[in-house]
Amino acid sequence: MKAVHFGAGNIGRGFIGLLLSQAGYKVCFVDVNEAFVSQLQERKEYPVTLASEGQETVVVKNVTALSSVTHAEEVAAAIAEADLVTTAVGVTILKHIAGVVAEGIRRRVAVSSAPLHVIACENAIGGSAQLKELVYAKLDGESCAKAEASVAFPNAAVDRIVPLQQHEDILKVVVEPFYEWVIDSSQMIPGYVPVEGVHYVDNLEPYIERKLFTVNTGHCSAAYLGYLRGYETIQQAMADEALTAQVREVLEETGAVLIQKHGFDEAQHSRYIDKILERFRNPALTDEVSRVGRSPLRKLSPNDRLVSPAMQAYNRGLGYTALTRSMAGALLFDVKDDPEALELQAAVAELGTEAAVTKYTGIAADHAVHQSVMKEYAKLK
Repeated sequence: MKAVHFGAGNIGRGFIGLLLSQAGYKVCFVDVNEAFVSQLQERKEYPVTLASEGQETVVVKNVTALSSVTHAEEVAAAIAEADLVTTAVGVTILKHIAGVVAEGIRRRVAVSSAPLHVIACENAIGGSAQLKELVYAKLDGESCAKAEASVAFPNAAVDRIVPLQQHEDILKVVVEPFYEWVIDSSQMIPGYVPVEGVHYVDNLEPYIERKLFTVNTGHCSAAYLGYLRGYETIQQAMADEALTAQVREVLEETGAVLIQKHGFDEAQHSRYIDKILERFRNPALTDEVSRVGRSPLRKLSPNDRLVSPAMQAYNRGLGYTALTRSMAGALLFDVKDDPEALELQAAVAELGTEAAVTKYTGIAADHAVHQSVMKEYAKLK
């Protein structure tokens, strides 16, 4: 079985590529990083170390790579022959790979009706659906019609903490032991071959929102509150009991939304929160606050990890003050090498905080959630 995976970064190698290889796929990574590509082509393997007490290392074999810059022709040919295409590039990069994915699909459906699944493993709701829209915009009508019959874009939720890291071996990657990869089976072509280690569900939304509103919301909350206290790593921030208590408050607010909306068991969800906080504290990982808090504009957007649960909580008559505290923290995240942080600070200076909040969150200034953000901002500042 052949898989083409876009993104040879830490998540690509340490999570998706690892699982696919272990499930029996020959994995071809596609990336812009020529150093990664040449090393993968030459060695055809790389090490993944678990951030656990035993520091176990597994060697991922049967892999290769192509450059999306210089090997576009070969990438399209590989997609035409693949059994599976996956991505872990960041949702904002999907538009840049849509063209070559479309070309690969065009070639494939011209000669074959063999099923193909294209799965975006991104930190976003409906990542595969977004990629499908971008790909179909680049296909002709006949190819679109054929693709509808044999190519599926099932949405997925992925969860594994993989911090920024540097090693002497550029292919080595350290990952936390925990992982979760959930795929919407209702969007897959009947008769699909399951990937070992992947969880298939009929309704993905509860799992996507549980992950986004617990792991991602909690992680960025720890980052923004930790940044304001001068901590450099998430592990340092989570050693602060008062800060950890504030992060727990955030997750209790998102948890109330999830329990009411999706019917999660309250006791089970409480244990899930405990597990997430334990993962953030993992002493074998060193995750920088600047990485986890990066891209505050995306994190403050209407459908993302802070604004969406806060607005849902408001609409359901539930609490949202801890969430608005995290949103206020994002407004104060002034990291100089983060373009979005710089843009946000410039907008606050030029427009004023109130208008900047409305611009990026979509929340009107007279809304209770907006007013709560302003109140928490004044406290934090």
